[in-house]
Amino acid sequence: MAHRRRLVLRGGTVVDGLRQCTRAADVAIEGERITAVGHVDSHPRDTIIDCTGRLIMPGFIDAHAHFEGGIFDRDVQRATLRQGITSVIAGQDGVSYVPGDSAWASQYFAAINGPHPHLPEPRVRDALKTYDGTTAVNVGLLVPAGNVRHAVMEMDTGRATSRELTQMKRMVRDGLTDGALGLSTGLDYVPGLFADAEEIARLCEPVAAAGAVYVTHMRGGYEANSEFGVREVARILERSGVRGHISHFHVAAQEGRRLLSDLAAAGHDVTFDMYPYTRGCTLLAMPLLPPEYSALGVDEAVERLQTTRERQRLLKDWFPQVAQKASLGPAWPSMITIAHAPHLDWMWTEGLTLEEIARRSGNTVVDTVLDLLIELRLEVSAVMAVRDQRPDADLAKLFSHESFIAGSDGIVLGGSPHPRAFGAFARLLSFFVGRSFTWAGAATHLSGRTAQRFGLGDRGAVRPGWIADIAVVDPTTVRDEATYENPRALATGIDDVLVAGVPVLAGGELTEETPGRGLRRQGAAR
Repeated sequence: MAHRRRLVLRGGTVVDGLRQCTRAADVAIEGERITAVGHVDSHPRDTIIDCTGRLIMPGFIDAHAHFEGGIFDRDVQRATLRQGITSVIAGQDGVSYVPGDSAWASQYFAAINGPHPHLPEPRVRDALKTYDGTTAVNVGLLVPAGNVRHAVMEMDTGRATSRELTQMKRMVRDGLTDGALGLSTGLDYVPGLFADAEEIARLCEPVAAAGAVYVTHMRGGYEANSEFGVREVARILERSGVRGHISHFHVAAQEGRRLLSDLAAAGHDVTFDMYPYTRGCTLLAMPLLPPEYSALGVDEAVERLQTTRERQRLLKDWFPQVAQKASLGPAWPSMITIAHAPHLDWMWTEGLTLEEIARRSGNTVVDTVLDLLIELRLEVSAVMAVRDQRPDADLAKLFSHESFIAGSDGIVLGGSPHPRAFGAFARLLSFFVGRSFTWAGAATHLSGRTAQRFGLGDRGAVRPGWIADIAVVDPTTVRDEATYENPRALATGIDDVLVAGVPVLAGGELTEETPGRGLRRQGAAR
């Protein structure tokens, strides 16, 4: 019988991904699946990757990423794979390209998701097909509830009628049938902030029936307000019976652990993701314009900002309130750094604080902010510092929680993006292994548990019969290089990565292979 061509990872230490164990072993791969873990006899036709001194780990799964458009960029693929990430879950925060009106969603989240190079038809199944064989990284999608509400109610701020709820539930059900991994909400974004807990619970009913998961950017700003958001999550889970997942859970460790214990004590099945940084990144308009602007279209918002009367009102009545916000305070102009300003006349502002931009332009800070938003038609994102930065030791206490799974909240747009897109997973490995978890625990938190949570089937473990999404990690050299000053620096220490058994990163560089695919929830229609 002829020997089938194999790929063999030889001489490394296998980190399973589901069991808390490691062992010295070879890994044999044929096609897209692992065929053996243990001693593998040599054969002349084998292709060998020498893994001596390195860990053979399941490819990591980024549970929260805004890469649905950016992942087609080879540089983004390289940055992702250099962290060992083989799959990302997009469609986050309630807004993405599908289902519904991709033009609205693309404009509103232009500074977060960016453009899709070939916008799909309006269903989830169409979007998933755009990733099949076109990228080196797998992409899963959530049904964004904001898209669903906008498709049925546009920017109506009122409660949904029974008929509208029926239409929205049908859209959610169709998305799940198409392969979506769950439902996402962004309750500080429009139109999600107009939806009450009852409406969201109704939309979660088909999610619960499908065994999928409800993923939420909670209402109210996190940190000191986290209890308010968690209580609403609990009401939604209680009414719908759905499993829950909290996005980017920014909260002090002691408070976060208490809230998670309360959810568990009430019988709720909840996980959370978090990234290893204290600064955030969002649309500049969110913290710096009044809430009523959220309900306006871009044209109307820009037109209003251009009037002398409105600018004077904001200067007198609104910006003093900005200085009183708990997360910012009077020093807010020095705490907000422009990440993405896609206009030739304003690109020089990327990487500078609002205070520095105002000084260089000779304007007041308020005029600088309003001019930026007008000229770029609100398509501006910013990295946001916080007044009370939590120490790494506090972050470590949450990363060690059994319900933690890793998510970068990565945004790749702009000349000075948040470094989390380029270094979050490498930082979890280099700094928090030994503080929050072992290497075996890292494989679970960064891969195995995520695959189970989102219904990704036989991914997330290094076991015979499982799909060979694999990262080969040098535990002595893996580290994040991206900083706030140099946010696009590539991680080091992960030079070989496989997706579906195909080497996509070799010697730290991309190969020409694109075996990635749109990840459909196990049991969903193809």
